[in-house]
Amino acid sequence: MINVFQPSLGEEELRAVAEVFADNWPGHGRRTKEFERAFARHIDVDPDHVIFINSCTSGLFLTADVLDLGPGDDVVLPSAGFVAAANAIAASGARPVFCDVDPRTLNPSVAHVEQALTPRTKAVLVLHYGGYPGEVADIARLCRRRGITLVEDTACAVASRVGDTACGTFGDIAVWSFDSAKVLVTGDGGMLYARDPETARKARELAYHGLEHDSGFAAARVSERWWEINVRSFGRRVVGNDLTAAIGAVQLRRLPEIVERRREIAHLYDRLLAGIDEVLTPPALPVGHVSTHYFYWVQMDPRIRDGVAADLLDEGIYTTFRYPPLHKVPAYGAQDLELPGVESAAERTLLLPLHQGLDDTDVHTVAAALRKAVERRTARRHSRP
Repeated sequence: MINVFQPSLGEEELRAVAEVFADNWPGHGRRTKEFERAFARHIDVDPDHVIFINSCTSGLFLTADVLDLGPGDDVVLPSAGFVAAANAIAASGARPVFCDVDPRTLNPSVAHVEQALTPRTKAVLVLHYGGYPGEVADIARLCRRRGITLVEDTACAVASRVGDTACGTFGDIAVWSFDSAKVLVTGDGGMLYARDPETARKARELAYHGLEHDSGFAAARVSERWWEINVRSFGRRVVGNDLTAAIGAVQLRRLPEIVERRREIAHLYDRLLAGIDEVLTPPALPVGHVSTHYFYWVQMDPRIRDGVAADLLDEGIYTTFRYPPLHKVPAYGAQDLELPGVESAAERTLLLPLHQGLDDTDVHTVAAALRKAVERRTARRHSRP
C-alpha cells in the first residue's frame, strides 16, 4: 500500500532514544527544555514562550483555558478544519462560528473571516490547510484592528512561512502537531507558543496541574520545603517528556531535508498531472510564501471523485479527504449556513500520498493510476444515457 502519510524514523532517532534510556529518565526534564529552545530558534521567538505538550489537541484545549473561553463567547474558525479545534471551543461553553474558505486553497480569506465576526467574537482560529499559509498576515491585521485574539492551528505548517515570518507567529497563540502522521513526528506531541509573556506563563502553569512552580529537584533549589505546592489555577498535566522530545530534536534537525523532499514530490505531481483536463492540482503559492507541503490535493468532478478513490484503493494507493465540513456536524449545532467554498471543496477534493518516504517511482505510479481512474470514470459517466 502506498500510504497518504508516513513518518521517516531511523538510526539517529534510535540513538537519541537509547541515550534517554541510558539516563534512566524518560519523563519531563532536560531534553524537553532543549527541544523547546531548538523549536523557538526554528520559529525565531523567545524560548520562554514555547511549551512542549503531549498533543496539538491538548494545546487547543489549553488555549481555550488560557483565553478563559466560556458561554457568551464566539470563536470564528473555518468549517474546513479538524474536529479538535471545534471540540476545544465547544467544550469550553463557547460557540464555534464557522466561516467559508476558498474552494481551491481551502483556506479562509480576510473577507470570509470578517463576514463571520459577531459582536461576541472573542477569538479567530485559522488553519493553514495542507501547509499553505493562506492570508494569515492580512487576517492578523484584521484581528489586531478589531482587538480580537488570533489563534493559529499550525498542525499542518511546521515549516511554512510568509517572507521571514514563520506561520504560528502571526497571531497571539499557536499550536503545532507532532503526531505520527505529521511532517515532524514525536509519536504523539505538540508545541504551544504564546506571544504575550503573561499568557505564556499562564499556559505553562495550566499545562502542569496549575502549580505555581515545579516540585522535586527543581523546586529544591528555590524552596526550603520543596514538597509543598501552591495551586493557583485548575490545570491538567499535558506536558511533553524527554523520550518524545529526544525524537523531536532529531526530527527538527532533519526538517529542512524532509520538507525539501516533500517539495520535490509536490512539483513532480504538478508536472505529471498537468495534462489531465479533468483534474485540478493545488494552486501556485503566492510570492514569498513557503509551504510545508503536508497535503497534496487534487480536485475533480464530484460525480467521479469517490469512484476514483475506490479505483486507487484497488491499486494499492490510499487516498483520503480532510476535512469534512464542521458546520454540518450535529455536535456543533449543525448550523444552517451557506458555505459554498467549503461544500464545493468537500465534494471535489482528494488527498494523494505525500511523504518523504516516497521515491519518484511511487509518484509516477500514483499519477498514472490517477490518470487511468479519472479517464475511466469520466468515460463511464459520459456513456450513460
